[in-house]
Amino acid sequence: MIGSQDDALKLRLKTMIIEECEKEDITPEELADDVELFSDASGLELDSLDALQISMGLQTQFKIRLGDSKDFRRVVTTINALADYIQPE
Repeated sequence: MIGSQDDALKLRLKTMIIEECEKEDITPEELADDVELFSDASGLELDSLDALQISMGLQTQFKIRLGDSKDFRRVVTTINALADYIQPE
């Protein structure tokens, strides 16, 4: 997959997630590409409201609409996985 190799896309995704979820105590550089976003290891402390914010950000900035929570959980796992979904080839 090509998205996970695109550093600019991954930085854009990290920035969008941090801004949409108002997580001012972490920088994009501190967020690892392969860490589970909804785990304690990410340092983001994301919850269901944050998931909604991320979904809205993806729709606004990337024109991606994830139909339901199952699609969201399947796609929004790590920065690498999300980048690959956005830019598969």
